[in-house]
Amino acid sequence: MTTRAVLILGARSDMAMAMAHRFAKAGHPIQLAARNASTLEAERTDLALRYNVEVTLHEFDVLETAQFEPFIDGLPTLPHIAVSAVGTMGEQSDNESDLAAATRDLRSNFEGPALMLGALANRFAARGAGTLVGISSVAGERGRATNYVYGSAKAGFTAFLSGLRNRLAKEGVHVITVLPGFVATKMTEDLDLPEKLTAQPDEVAEAVHRAVTVGKNVIYVRRIWQLVMLSIRNIPEGVFKKLKI
Repeated sequence: MTTRAVLILGARSDMAMAMAHRFAKAGHPIQLAARNASTLEAERTDLALRYNVEVTLHEFDVLETAQFEPFIDGLPTLPHIAVSAVGTMGEQSDNESDLAAATRDLRSNFEGPALMLGALANRFAARGAGTLVGISSVAGERGRATNYVYGSAKAGFTAFLSGLRNRLAKEGVHVITVLPGFVATKMTEDLDLPEKLTAQPDEVAEAVHRAVTVGKNVIYVRRIWQLVMLSIRNIPEGVFKKLKI
């Protein structure tokens, strides 16, 4: 059984919990970090009993950046793998009219996850080993009128992960960028999502586990998204301004 602990940041989401199950199944001790972490006791117990691994709960708020270093110091052990599954997806209309809402989306999807992984990166680099995984989004590949606040935050996070990967390449630390596309979760249950473009949480978890195992750099959970986004990125700006996508 492996003893390499996996830290899941934003552990409450469907994707995050699916990843916790996948890594626990492979024998990894799991550290679940989320706001109101104590309410995840049932999930903690299930993981521990189901896979016979140690599972711990840790209070974590991605907006409380001053607490990041104390949070890391308080973990039972420095993880070998850390996955940032933190994020919000506010309404674009709210973000356009409400500065506080836009700030929350920008900080939750970019500032907080980037600074947290940056803090972990320093610890991993000092140790000379580890893997950092950031769940970003295809929405960050081109700004669109329907979600450009969320998309711009994810664009920043994707760029951050790329730079971090470049910086740590010779330090024994690997950085993976995950671009899931649509995922069927509680956050998207009210949306009419196309089946061929929509992954399940378990599908994302399997893709992430495989990427960590083989050392991939950037992954689209469903490859069709690579073609979709290539097409969208290459639409001429004059044409793009007239579209509603």
